[in-house]
Amino acid sequence: MHRAFCIGNGESRVGFDLERLRPLGTIVGCNAIHRDFTPDVICAVDHGVMHEIYHTGICNKIPGYFRDWTKIPEHMYRMLVEGNVSVGDIDEVRKEGVLQENNRGQAKEFVFHGSRLEGAVHIIKKNKENLEQKKQLGIADVKTYVKNISVGQVKVSWIHPEKDKSHSLKDIMGTDLGWATGPSSGYVACHLGAKEVFLIGHDLQSTKPTVNNIYKGTKHYVAKENGPTPHDNWVNQWQSLFNRFPQTIFYKVNRNLRLKDNVNNMVAEWDGQHNLYYVDYSSIDNLEQIWYIG
Repeated sequence: MHRAFCIGNGESRVGFDLERLRPLGTIVGCNAIHRDFTPDVICAVDHGVMHEIYHTGICNKIPGYFRDWTKIPEHMYRMLVEGNVSVGDIDEVRKEGVLQENNRGQAKEFVFHGSRLEGAVHIIKKNKENLEQKKQLGIADVKTYVKNISVGQVKVSWIHPEKDKSHSLKDIMGTDLGWATGPSSGYVACHLGAKEVFLIGHDLQSTKPTVNNIYKGTKHYVAKENGPTPHDNWVNQWQSLFNRFPQTIFYKVNRNLRLKDNVNNMVAEWDGQHNLYYVDYSSIDNLEQIWYIG
């Protein structure tokens, strides 16, 4: 692979036709991009999004790279996930939406994030007892009065090895670097052999007082009214990637190089980075005539 496009979900890419990139290189998509577009490779590091991706079946078609994606033999499921809970209790946690898993079928392995169901069963029962006690006290607005204990979700992905194309990021990084999805997608691109990596939709900051993400307010994402995500870690992690792969050329793709705002400005911390250039979306039309700004 000579060229890769790492697609983030910043709002600067709204309206850009990602299909245009297919004949130009390998497309490495981040997080919930699969809801609207199928990249060539997908990457995620947050547990909820990782399992959402896998449950769609997309990793039977394209490679997926995930954090802590350890495949466990299926005979360990009872001990690690269910613990000493009854079939009825397991049905209850499913009904409550605590246990999220795909179809087991003839799977021989699974990936698991969360705690054993024993704890969730205990909390659900405690919440119900609490609710019943408030009802007996005659409190009119029970739902407002009762503050339930939060129940963490248990996420399981059953792996069917004959089709499975999922991988752990640790397998290619050697260790868990703790990076966010964006820089991790860049690492995947470099691992796959890209010599040119284009950062599209990796806005880093926001031009508004709210979070800059196409999928904000949806499942596994923060609310629309949340403030911007601090960007320091993203900036530092991308720069670490630039330095790890000094022979690879990176291009940050901005919507408009002439705009001077938090998204379209050059990144001050990256000043002097010898293998980084800035381009705008018009440059995608003709990759033989990229506008370099050094």
